[in-house]
Amino acid sequence: MHVLFNAAMRWELIPYRLNPMSLVRVKDGSKRMREPRVLAVDEFLEILEHIPEPFRTMCIVAMCLGLRVSEILGLKWCDVDWEGMRIGIRQSYVYGKPGAVKTPASQRWMPLDPSLAKKLRHHQLRCASPANKEDWVFANPGTGKPYWPGKIQENWLVPAAEKVGLGRIGWHTFRHSHSSLLHALGVDLKVQQELLRHADIRTTMNIYTHAVPAALRKANSKVVRLVLPAQVA
Repeated sequence: MHVLFNAAMRWELIPYRLNPMSLVRVKDGSKRMREPRVLAVDEFLEILEHIPEPFRTMCIVAMCLGLRVSEILGLKWCDVDWEGMRIGIRQSYVYGKPGAVKTPASQRWMPLDPSLAKKLRHHQLRCASPANKEDWVFANPGTGKPYWPGKIQENWLVPAAEKVGLGRIGWHTFRHSHSSLLHALGVDLKVQQELLRHADIRTTMNIYTHAVPAALRKANSKVVRLVLPAQVA
């Protein structure tokens, strides 16, 4: 409604004045209606058994790195630094179009644990043709463009979770679960903020310390070791 009133003033349909929607306050409008679903590691592994490739690898990346699905779809092979064991979050892919990540803080290098790097190598080898560095990491072979996340969620994620009795989940469930694992492992709150790439530390918690890259890699590896035990093929 705020946007509509601004448009009406811009098009001179109503006099230019203070947008009346600026004065509107909705009671409990910012209150979370329900707690986000968080998966334990064993629950995640159960779900994974019912999800085929390449969506299985997408879920593993989401759980191990806590990336938003738009950031996973925005990954290109040139963003993977195999020698430096890191992965660059440079762009997102939303509604069929590449674009910027959510905030400037979201655009950064993330540590790539050897176990996760191995998963990505296997995925790369499964690609129909040798991967060009500018190819999308998770491209639909029929179009050459990234998949539509909503279809993957409805066709695979939701049925898999319901099949094992966990109810409905979505892509953001993995990000919440990643955050929960970092907290459970006792990772420093500043390090949590760095790994989750929150623009404001208050989104995680208000602690001001400096996280060094080694601490980020160590914390991330703890999560990956939980998510990718030896038995996960």
